[in-house]
Amino acid sequence: MTIRVVVVDDQAMVRAGFTAVLAAQSDIDVVGEAANGREGVQVCRDLQPDVVLMDVRMPEMDGLEAVRQLLNPPPGVTHCPKVLMLTTYDIDTYIYEALKAGASGFLLKDAPITDLTRAVRVVAEGDALLSPSVTRRLITDFANSRPAAHADAGDNVRLGSLTPRETEILRLVARGQSNTQIAQNLVVAEQTVKTHIGNIFAKLGLRDRAQAVIFAYESGLITPGDR
Repeated sequence: MTIRVVVVDDQAMVRAGFTAVLAAQSDIDVVGEAANGREGVQVCRDLQPDVVLMDVRMPEMDGLEAVRQLLNPPPGVTHCPKVLMLTTYDIDTYIYEALKAGASGFLLKDAPITDLTRAVRVVAEGDALLSPSVTRRLITDFANSRPAAHADAGDNVRLGSLTPRETEILRLVARGQSNTQIAQNLVVAEQTVKTHIGNIFAKLGLRDRAQAVIFAYESGLITPGDR
């Protein structure tokens, strides 16, 4: 199946470069472009792509607000694409909020071509593009700058729906461990870990691994510096 992509960036050369790279792939079709977040939202509503490459910092409407509008659409709009944020910096102050809003991950603009094409395929399949090292840095760099998190009643109810094993795995995910690392630590099959993670997402109403990290911190399940 061909992955339909929209590229949203205020720099024409950047859009052209990403479009050329992606269009050369047999399984990817760039169906549209936009020069700012406002245009990007409209283009995506019109073309309904599978994946959006969204720049973080743009005029008129930045990528963060565009993500919020795309992934929390008004009544009558049902299409919600996967969003991959583009940034010049490896840790951008907007990234935490973008992931919280539902973005599936982020990619550096100077990443190798193979990373770009892989990223599009990963998020199109419903996974999150968030490496263990980035997960740890998000918690450390961003959570430390915020007041200590405390679970509200709703979070407690959601956490209470998890089994002890699922709670343990959620902690490990939030600490930046991969499925392979979790399987090794718990001495279980990697497929078993994947099954548990799928159940966690379903019970907590999460889209992907990125949102699991956000939830684990904001519910107070983990705190910065946890190991």
